[in-house]
Amino acid sequence: MSTPFDRFDRPNQFDDQFDGQFDGQSDDQSDGQANGHPESLDRRRFLRGAAAGAVAVGLSLSTRRWVARAEPGPDLAEVPPLDGSLVIDPEVLDAAADDFGHIVSHRPWAVLLPGSIEGIERMVEFANRYRVPIAGRNAYDDAHSCLGQSQVEAGIVINNRSLAAVPAVTAADDEIWVEAGARWRDILTAAFPAGKSPPIFPDYVDLSVGGALSVGGIGGQSHQAGFLVDNVSALEVITGEGKREICSPTRNPRLFSSVLGGLGQFAVIARACIRLRDVPPMVRVYSAVYDDVDAFTGDQLVLIRERRFDYVEGFAELDGTTWRYRLEAGAYFAPGAEPDDAALVAGLRFTPGTLTTTDTSYPGFVQRLDPTVDFLRQIGVWEFPHPWLNLFIPAQAAPRFIESTLAATAPEDLGQGPVLIYPIPRAAVRGPYPVLPAGDEVFLFALLRTAVPPTPEQVQDLLAKNRAVFESARDCGGTFYPVNALPLDPADWRRHFGRGRGRGRGWGRFRSAKAQFDPGSVLTPGQKIFPGR
Repeated sequence: MSTPFDRFDRPNQFDDQFDGQFDGQSDDQSDGQANGHPESLDRRRFLRGAAAGAVAVGLSLSTRRWVARAEPGPDLAEVPPLDGSLVIDPEVLDAAADDFGHIVSHRPWAVLLPGSIEGIERMVEFANRYRVPIAGRNAYDDAHSCLGQSQVEAGIVINNRSLAAVPAVTAADDEIWVEAGARWRDILTAAFPAGKSPPIFPDYVDLSVGGALSVGGIGGQSHQAGFLVDNVSALEVITGEGKREICSPTRNPRLFSSVLGGLGQFAVIARACIRLRDVPPMVRVYSAVYDDVDAFTGDQLVLIRERRFDYVEGFAELDGTTWRYRLEAGAYFAPGAEPDDAALVAGLRFTPGTLTTTDTSYPGFVQRLDPTVDFLRQIGVWEFPHPWLNLFIPAQAAPRFIESTLAATAPEDLGQGPVLIYPIPRAAVRGPYPVLPAGDEVFLFALLRTAVPPTPEQVQDLLAKNRAVFESARDCGGTFYPVNALPLDPADWRRHFGRGRGRGRGWGRFRSAKAQFDPGSVLTPGQKIFPGR
């Protein structure tokens, strides 16, 4: 079975064996080591390592610099008592000044390594009082944004990797409270032994819960389950004023709907209650190639309307100089109740002879990108700049937009990165964010570029091309998924949120929520939504 990164010519192998991932390991063995990923530190080891770095005890109000030793006097604002550390060690600050995009670098003054949610609450209240910009970074080895969205120039970065608790799940559970620093992989590990799973996973399961919920969260199950944010029943957050709140659709619903997909502008997510569903242990994956974009997108729409599959995605792939399209769909099943292949693919217009099927475990399917990511790390490409572009295109405009954009896209414009194309019905999306185009159905169209060679000139060229493609998408009614390497100004953001008028959305809603929940405008300036931040 192919994956979107297989053009790197590494065979993809699903991990159909659990290899002790779900039980039988000590905390140190199991934490972050599944499937060969770099070890991620648990709370005790992370804070222990932080103790070796320089720790701030106060903020000099005259120089606006953190100090490591107390300097009594009216000039010093002392750091509040913390269960954790406010680190000013240069290596820690340098790490917080980078992200997955590797394009911009904004160095913070300090990084908060919280030992508790109370520590976040106190630090955000401190930041609001003294107007110090602050942003959450629910990250492990890198923050999965592409243009400094989770960075803060001369402010505080909250790294929640030390707050990543995921409780055990039983077969009777229909939801789970997890800390924001947990990865979606961790939820899989906790839930699957009980036959449970979130209704949707992101393709890359090492995203943190807090980070993904701040932007929306897309996956191949979105045609049925919506975004990740549509599968959250409650949140515990700290608003921009430093107020700790529990919110849900019935308790402080405006805060709840604003925070989910709200780009970190209103509150820092501390914990989330994620819905769970029963899940069969196996997945049959169907892959087929199309020569025609109309047949490809048309069949994708048929599949989501008829809900034939549990998972539907698609890719554009270069065959020499010709773009072809690959449908990938998955059907969950239990052994002895295998899917009806003929019924599932009936009437589809793929190129004859290109249909293949592969059976794998559900955990192997959810973690299907692991071998590819490991390979990219090994050859160093993971550290190359990633000027990604993710757009939402109205279904009626999608075939021509896709065709014309790909016709103008050379192989070197992608750096062997994948092109994703898959449909989402608006009816599956319940919250105001992410902002989608008008119409009953939209397509995600993503150019997941890698800058090869990784030079500043190549990066700037790709950023300019991203802007041109974005403007073309906007002209046909499209919007964007805000994790991009796409330079935007406040006017772009106003127009973007203005697309949401008519369903309680829009720029006015976003701006008033900012005034209510972060009146000091201290949260997440890296998005560059509001002037002066």
